[in-house]
Amino acid sequence: MTTPSSKVSPNLSDSLIGDWNYPNSIRAGAGRIKELADACQNLNIQAPLLVTDPGLANLPMIEQAIKQCQNAGLNCGLFSNLQGNPTGQNVADGVTAYKAGRHDGVIAFGGGSSLDTGKAIALMIGQSANLWDFEDIGDNWTRVDASAIAPIIAVPTTAGTGSEVGRASVITDEQQQVKRIIFHPQMLPSIVILDAELTTGLPPHITAATGMDALSHNLEAFCAPSYHPMADGIALEGIRLIKEYLPRVYTNGQDLEARSQMLVASAMGATAFQKGLGAMHALAHTLGALYGAHHGLLNAILMPYVLSANQSSIEPRIERLSRYLDLPDPSFDGFMDWVLTMRKQLSIPHTLSALSIDENQAKRIGEMAARDAAANGNPITFSEDQYSDIFLNAVRGH
Repeated sequence: MTTPSSKVSPNLSDSLIGDWNYPNSIRAGAGRIKELADACQNLNIQAPLLVTDPGLANLPMIEQAIKQCQNAGLNCGLFSNLQGNPTGQNVADGVTAYKAGRHDGVIAFGGGSSLDTGKAIALMIGQSANLWDFEDIGDNWTRVDASAIAPIIAVPTTAGTGSEVGRASVITDEQQQVKRIIFHPQMLPSIVILDAELTTGLPPHITAATGMDALSHNLEAFCAPSYHPMADGIALEGIRLIKEYLPRVYTNGQDLEARSQMLVASAMGATAFQKGLGAMHALAHTLGALYGAHHGLLNAILMPYVLSANQSSIEPRIERLSRYLDLPDPSFDGFMDWVLTMRKQLSIPHTLSALSIDENQAKRIGEMAARDAAANGNPITFSEDQYSDIFLNAVRGH
């Protein structure tokens, strides 16, 4: 594999700049974080609360973002008390900080945990009900006082979750040890800034795990059985971008073209998965809640085991996808070989046991995964025992 130059020609850089209005207002292009204060002013935000994780909170990019807002006369605060798998308590603490600082909008800045927490804080600042009352079940979302939701700006620094184009947050209920999806249409950020320069500092293992998360979103959306041709088209192209650019950016983290394309592929995956997710996410949500493991890495490990379990239902679709990707062997087996080869290139572990996850809770994991909301989009309705079996295969490497 050749290593691309870390420099992008001016013409190429210009070609990766754009303003889009699907599914929300997106400002894409290297260096566009300089427009953060302008984005706040467009939404009449005068006192934003910047929500990020502890690892980013002390980095220059956060300092510069806050200074940019302050130089524009905005009273920008900072909240970073959140975990890699954010909890209900993290959201509650953020709401307290929001009210104490008299803020009037949220800048969700960082990876999926920061974006999900920021969106949930914006939802909850004016609600009298409990966070879990707005779990994405039935018409729970109609209980929300929509007029009290704060405006949201999203600035992703990883290319994985795509939460910047989503209407939900995944939050861990620490008491029940389960991840819950909190949903409302107005949780969709009003403005998104996709700036590849913010992602160049990601270490290779995080680049790999988040990139595989983006692949899992696109792939599960494409395989979901419901009828949504637009989501299918987005997912197809998202997977192609990942095939072309994830190995490149893993090899050279300074490749701005590859970083930009992966940010786009991530947003495409989260746009497409309104069609549905599946067993990868049903298990990853469960294991993340129980073990605190990285969500993207869990999806990366689980991917071939779930594909194998779904083969009887998805084989024709995977063959079509393989032809679109121009794989040398456009069959299910050829696609599986590509997935396994790329995982190896990215140093993704082959088994869950590599994450110190053992077989002890197999029955509970099967029960939780079968109840997870993502299970509804799987091409096959797996039983609790079948989910346990897939989990055990992923632990053992079968």
